[in-house]
Amino acid sequence: MHSRSRPVRSALTLLCALTLTACGAKVVEPAAEKPSAGGHYPVTVENCGVRTTYDKAPERVVTNDVGIAEIMFALGLEDRMAGYVAPDYRTGRTDPGREEVPWQDGYRKVKWLSKKEITKELVLDARADLVFAGWNYGFGEGNGLTPAALKKLGVGSYVLTESCRNGTGGSGVTGGAARGVMPPLEALYTDLEALGRIFHVEDRARRLVADFRQQVARAQAGVPKDGRAPRVFLYDDGQDKPVTAGAFAGPHDIITKAGGDHVMKDLKDSWVTVGWESVVERDPEVIVVNNYGSVSAEQKKEFLLSYPPLANVSAVKNKQIFVLDYVDLVESPRNPSAIAALARYLNGVRDH
Repeated sequence: MHSRSRPVRSALTLLCALTLTACGAKVVEPAAEKPSAGGHYPVTVENCGVRTTYDKAPERVVTNDVGIAEIMFALGLEDRMAGYVAPDYRTGRTDPGREEVPWQDGYRKVKWLSKKEITKELVLDARADLVFAGWNYGFGEGNGLTPAALKKLGVGSYVLTESCRNGTGGSGVTGGAARGVMPPLEALYTDLEALGRIFHVEDRARRLVADFRQQVARAQAGVPKDGRAPRVFLYDDGQDKPVTAGAFAGPHDIITKAGGDHVMKDLKDSWVTVGWESVVERDPEVIVVNNYGSVSAEQKKEFLLSYPPLANVSAVKNKQIFVLDYVDLVESPRNPSAIAALARYLNGVRDH
């Protein structure tokens, strides 16, 4: 589960159906590559500042959160997974009449281990040899599920690069409070390439990265070069104080590469809580709503449009609110299609 920078919420409160944006997500499906050991191993990769050597490809991976599961699915690694942890809305199911989500076969093939929090007990019961999760996207000192704790149990870990810590209190996954060590899309590409090496599917990883870069380039090509970038705020949730994205979370690249000006780009962290006064001061012209949780996207929109302190904010006055799904906005293979969808919306805003 993805608790980000606020207290961990129960997975049972996150019961909405994630679907594709109107543009749909382009899914690359090259011929499957089976990991093999011949001449490839041992291989060493660096993940969040920690170097790890693999003598063979992990065989029983447990993932936490939908975007992370879909990274594995996009790489064709379903046969290397013992299962995934995710609440109902992250299973890839859709509302009647909506498009199917990408990598539906992955969700059908891989065991759904739990709708609740990932735990050490669950990992051991699954006989996992690797846990792929994020720092505060499953890993955390509060729940006792850390790479160090798993190592003592003989279980390896791979940390989502979007969540790597960049503080000075130590290195890698154990130091500092702020998260984010590189631009969000580069984090996605880094994970795809590293996992490609770990599982010996480098060609597939390279094709995915090349295709995603092309999708982003096509979206950027449609952004007017002489137009002013609309100011954009990402609204995750929260009423007393909003949770939003800083410079090292996925929405930053999604907004900026779609031709927007991310109003919280000065926050050098990933997911953070701010005050409404800072939103009012920066006067976004578009608000992107993160669609997930027990509060629907429509309810979030209604709140934003009726909340008195926001009455004079341009996006609220002009009702310029755009919805993307949770899995579009956290590090996942759906990030490039989210950029394309938002770019089209922002082009329409400029035309008015």
